[in-house]
Amino acid sequence: MIPAFSDLDLVLTAPRPLPEERRVKPFIQADLTDFDQCQRLIAEAAPDVILAVGAIPSPTDSAGTREQPGKRPFDATMRVNIMGLYYLMMAAVEAKVRAVIFTGSNVTVLDGGGNYRYLPLDDQHPDSVPSNSYNFSKRADDLMLAWFTRAYGIQTISTRPGWMHSPQQMQDLAKNVKPATRWDNGLWQYIAYEDVALGHRQIFDTLDRLPPHDTYLLGAADHRAMEDSRELVEKFCPPELAKTVPEGFSGRQAFINCQKAHNAFGFQAQRSWTDYA
Repeated sequence: MIPAFSDLDLVLTAPRPLPEERRVKPFIQADLTDFDQCQRLIAEAAPDVILAVGAIPSPTDSAGTREQPGKRPFDATMRVNIMGLYYLMMAAVEAKVRAVIFTGSNVTVLDGGGNYRYLPLDDQHPDSVPSNSYNFSKRADDLMLAWFTRAYGIQTISTRPGWMHSPQQMQDLAKNVKPATRWDNGLWQYIAYEDVALGHRQIFDTLDRLPPHDTYLLGAADHRAMEDSRELVEKFCPPELAKTVPEGFSGRQAFINCQKAHNAFGFQAQRSWTDYA
């Protein structure tokens, strides 16, 4: 059985030392791209469940990025996001870790070209064709987790959160938001960091009831535009795509539907940038 919140023993890890003021829990320094360090980390922490959040959040091999002084090596996204997860999973299987909860991304379904079959997007929508190494890595990660579950029996749950916003970012958005002037193929999607953490916590509490492997979109209940959703659709949405929007789609309803996560473990985003307006 999963322990109650107050009974959890948490261990934090990162490739570089954490400042003392951020060490609210025990900390073990480790590099995910080093298999020996992954093995040592898991042996020392002895986790029942791993929450995997380590990743490079952008493509480090894109045009212009490689030439910028002080930037990460061009292959950092692929090494950390794919090989880092692979080493962590291999070490977890060796140590008989019960489950891994992974922080992926909704870029697996978002499409920069706006090639959507219907709106709002949900977990049944086909994955998009990756447009860069970051998008590819997140799609590959989901496939890798499914592979590890099938091959080794370890439970793997992958979340697909949107563009994660800190309180400061949401405050800045509320201060600087302007009327929309065109359709956003990214669907104005976002989510508060705290709501991602809420989803992870809810998954942890319901692992016994969740399938051996699955993926779940996580997003805010609203969007980053100041207009109502129906107004955005009527003014800017491509006509054929607009026909797929349900008649009852109204208010500031998000263009990302997280009903699957709500049904599975009760997820419902609690925070909005409009709280800072």
